[in-house]
Parts: sequence; C-alpha cells; structure tokens
Amino acid sequence: MTENKNYQNPEVQDPENDEQEIDWMDILRRIIAIRKTLYKAAGVGVVLGIIIALSIPKQYTVTVTLSPEMGGDSKGGGLASLASPFLGGGATSNSPDALNATLAPDIVASTPFILELFNTRVQTLDGEMDTTLVAYLDEQKQPWWGYIKAAPGMAIGAIKSLFAEEVDTTATLNPFQLTEKEAAKVKGLRQSILAEVDKKTAMTTLTVTLQDSKVTAIVADSVVAKLQQYIIDYRIKKAKEDCAYLEELYHERQQEYYDAQSKYAHYFDTNRNIAFQSVRAEQERLQNDMNLAYQVYSQVAQQLQVARAKIQEEKPVFAVVEPATIPLQPSGTSRKIIFVGVLFLVICATGGWILLGVPQWEKINNANQQLAF
Repeated sequence: MTENKNYQNPEVQDPENDEQEIDWMDILRRIIAIRKTLYKAAGVGVVLGIIIALSIPKQYTVTVTLSPEMGGDSKGGGLASLASPFLGGGATSNSPDALNATLAPDIVASTPFILELFNTRVQTLDGEMDTTLVAYLDEQKQPWWGYIKAAPGMAIGAIKSLFAEEVDTTATLNPFQLTEKEAAKVKGLRQSILAEVDKKTAMTTLTVTLQDSKVTAIVADSVVAKLQQYIIDYRIKKAKEDCAYLEELYHERQQEYYDAQSKYAHYFDTNRNIAFQSVRAEQERLQNDMNLAYQVYSQVAQQLQVARAKIQEEKPVFAVVEPATIPLQPSGTSRKIIFVGVLFLVICATGGWILLGVPQWEKINNANQQLAF
C-alpha cells in the first residue's frame, strides 16, 4: 500500500500559523508587561493634550453666497447680463469685457483689495474693542509655539527699530512698497479671506475666518460690499468716461446756443424798425445760426441723458443668497478632538517605540559592535 505524501495529520499544526499565533500572543504579553509605562505615557498625553488644546485659539467662519440675477435678455443687454460676467455667467457670455467670475478669487486676494479692508471699523462680540481691522489683527491670539517661532524675527526687528528712522504711521498705505509688518498682515488676511466660484451653478462663495464671531461677520459683510463696488466701478468706468465727455460737450454747446441766441436778440432789438434788405439778411443768418446751435445743443442733451441712463443700466446686479451672520459655534477642529488625538498619538508613539523601536535600535547597536571587533 502506497503512502499518500499529500496527507497531513490534522493533529499536527502548521508551523507558520503556530508561529504567527505565538507572535501575536507575544505582542499582547509585551503590551501587558509595559502597561505601567503606557499609563505614564497616557498621563503625559493628558497634560500635553490639555496644553495644546487650550493653546489653539478658537476660530469662527462666516460664509456668504452670491448669485447673479439673470434677466430675460439673451443678447447680453440689461442689468442681469452685465452682472453675469462677474458672478458666474462670464464663461459663456458674449460680452467683450475680460473680467469674469473666475477672477473673483484673485480680486479678493489682491493686495489693493486687502489694503482697502484695513480701515474697516470692527467691534468684538463682548464690546471691549471698537477699532479698525488692521489694529484688531495685532490683538489676535496665537499658540505659545507661535511666539517661540516668531521670537528671532521680533528680536531682529527690535534691534533694527533702534537704528531706523521713525515712520509716519498716518501715511496712506502704498501697495507698491509695504513694510514687513504690513506685508505680514496682508498675507495673514489673505489666508483668512477666501473666494470660490462654482462654474456649474454660477455661485460665488466668500469665506472669512477670524477669532471673534462678530468681527468675522463684519469683515465678511465688508468684503461683499467692496467686491460689489469693485465690480460696479469696473463695469461703469467706460460709461462714466463717456458721460463726462458729454457733460463737457453739453456745456460747450449750451454756451454756444446762448451766445447765438443773445446775438440774434440784440441784433433784432437794435434793427427792429429798419427795413433794409441787408438787415433782414443778417437777421435771418443770425436766426439760422441760433436754430443750428439749438439743434446741436438739443442732440447733445439727449445723448447726455442716454449716457446717464447707461451708467445705471450697466451697474451689475446680483443677489446675496446667504448673507453674513454672526456664527454661534467656532469652526475647525474642536478642542475635544485635539485632546483625544494628542493622547492617542502619545500612547501609540510610546508603545511603538518600546515594542518596535527599542529592539531595532538594539540590533543596530549590536551590529555596529560586531563590525567594530
């Protein structure tokens, strides 16, 4: 009878499975063996987690949603078609203007736009501060490690200030040449104010994140107002230039008409009782000049009225779908999650180092010692 070589006795266990089971049991025993160390690590993690969680200041976020008001004119005329290139309709609009919705984030992040926000009046929720935004930025808190990181720069700046000339703080901010402090504030505010455009829904979303809920809402509302004004100024710039030119032309033609009218009236009164043909010819000529001047004056006046109406027509119109409101809850990661995360990381790092790091370190040291001999 031949022996089946593929037959295995069920009572005999697979060495690999047995070795794997022994490894897991060994790890479990080692974890139990270092439980006191893990308890100590947990205590350190609790203290560290509390310090880190309390050191990170609360942040509040306000989101404002804008939408263009679409009109019925499919050829791009009217208010809605002029607003759509800025807030969602620009990608498919036939308007010759280059500014469209895709540039809204760049407009909000531009240095001139950020600098215009510096003088915005803000007030904290508790009413303790009522100042400008640029002054409020100096009062914002940062984690304790932020002060440590900024200490070298603050020391260098203090030394430079001893030898530098006094700067006029009341001078107008110059976007072309900012100081280091102003540039740092612009950078921080640029990170706190974000704009996104959804090309599919034609919606523009503005997000502002600061440390005080009321200040955040005020800044968000100011960003919306200034963005609206920026868009309006761009759209009506050409119309305003045309209107200014027609205003000047209107006054010139008006004066010409008044002069022609005055000449005709004066000549007519002076030569009323004279029946010479030459007098009548001159009178007719002056009357024709007056009528011509009136016609030109009247046409310019009509064009001026049209230009004034065009300024109003070309103002972009868009709706604030979600206005700025004071948030009730802070945004971002909560302090509880930060605490639990730090505690978990400390315990895992301690256990991983003892179970995996220490044996590997000992192997490396032993190998180095053997190579030395």
